[in-house]
Amino acid sequence: MRQNWIRNIMGGLSFTTALFIFQACYGTPQDFGLDVFVEGKVVSKTTGEPIKGIKVSAASLQHTVTDDKGMFSFYTVKSDQLQISFEDVDGVDNGTFIRKDSLVSIVKDKIYLDIKLENGK
Repeated sequence: MRQNWIRNIMGGLSFTTALFIFQACYGTPQDFGLDVFVEGKVVSKTTGEPIKGIKVSAASLQHTVTDDKGMFSFYTVKSDQLQISFEDVDGVDNGTFIRKDSLVSIVKDKIYLDIKLENGK
């Protein structure tokens, strides 16, 4: 009885390990054809410099924050149009920028956006 219990635990751990390795090598599987990949860069309209710490959100479902180079990327559900918002959430670190909302028509499975934000007053 004890050997069956140990065998069940080891089998479960082996399966979990295999799934973890698969995800590490190949990434998280996406809904084939049902997702759209959104990526881009956010820069200052006045200086042209990349802006770190801008919250990029798609229809309030998914969100990410721009990195040191102003870059962002995420997957979201594919639809005819997509509402994307750009909001400065750490105004202390990089100044204050005015929120920008964009409505994007989706025609492909991948979207690249170049966004220029204005400085706030």
